Amino acid sequence: MLESIAETLIVSRQAHDEENPQMDKYRSLNHTQWECLYHVVFIPKCRRRTLYEELRKYLGGLFRELASQKECQVEEGHLMRDHVHMLLRIPPKYAVSQVVGYMKGKSAIHLARVYGERKRNFVGQHFWARGYFVSTVGADEAVVRAYIRNQEAEDKRLDQLELLR
Repeated sequence: MLESIAETLIVSRQAHDEENPQMDKYRSLNHTQWECLYHVVFIPKCRRRTLYEELRKYLGGLFRELASQKECQVEEGHLMRDHVHMLLRIPPKYAVSQVVGYMKGKSAIHLARVYGERKRNFVGQHFWARGYFVSTVGADEAVVRAYIRNQEAEDKRLDQLELLR
């Protein structure tokens, strides 16, 4: 009897996974499934056009390294002549402001150490302007509404299976 219940639970779980293939794209923490993507834009102080030529080569790798130190990931990024665009995947345990502030601060320090001796206008920790733009990037509203509508039925089905144990 226990074997048949176990088989039923396995088949039920497989059917649930087949019905919800989008769940595979989510990341997980101990008790959290998450997908937090943010479009972030920030500029150098006074919109100096210093991000091109030799700096652009190094900033991409530097931003990826800094993001990984905060358990984040740069999904997409583009360094324009006078601003930076990034699509960041940030775990819910970190505030967006904390991660962006960390990346801007550490990159400014790195730029001052590496390139500060070559050019006089590098001012270290003041390389980036204060503030940034951020916008959330999420699932389609219709998908979320359908998921919420169907979640109650799915919970009832799983509760019934739990009663069989």
